[in-house]
Amino acid sequence: MALPQEGAKAPEFKLKSNEGKEIALKDFKGKNRVVLYFYPKDDTPGCTVEACAFRDNIKKIQAKDAIVLGVSPDGTGSHQKFIEKFKLPFVLLSDEDKKVCNDYGVWVEKSMYGRKYMSVARSTFIIGKDGKLEKVYEKVKPEGHAEEVLKYLTETNNK
Repeated sequence: MALPQEGAKAPEFKLKSNEGKEIALKDFKGKNRVVLYFYPKDDTPGCTVEACAFRDNIKKIQAKDAIVLGVSPDGTGSHQKFIEKFKLPFVLLSDEDKKVCNDYGVWVEKSMYGRKYMSVARSTFIIGKDGKLEKVYEKVKPEGHAEEVLKYLTETNNK
């Protein structure tokens, strides 16, 4: 499935957080912009770089009236360990059945050393307070991505 486009209504979701609570997109409507970032796996090199960069920029991101939610197919226990190990100050959501990954078009076939497998394509969606997709980042590189998101949030803070 293709990635939803900027300007479209963001696909709804309700997922279990690392704390075991259910978090839904509608919880934030009218309150905060949501930085929804999808990553392949907890505590792997690229995913750790990306998560720690969001951690290091979290206060500046929150000052722009935005919250960060990370999503991967890992379970809530794995998420909790990842959060504790790297002191991540934001919620990680567990999409074990990959439904939300599919809804957002990020569950894709990849190839490494000639072997094909399914995994998450590192992507970020900035969802406005109105529930629409403001910005879509495809094929995200972990280094510098949080700063790129912060720059966008700063430039568009009055939305």
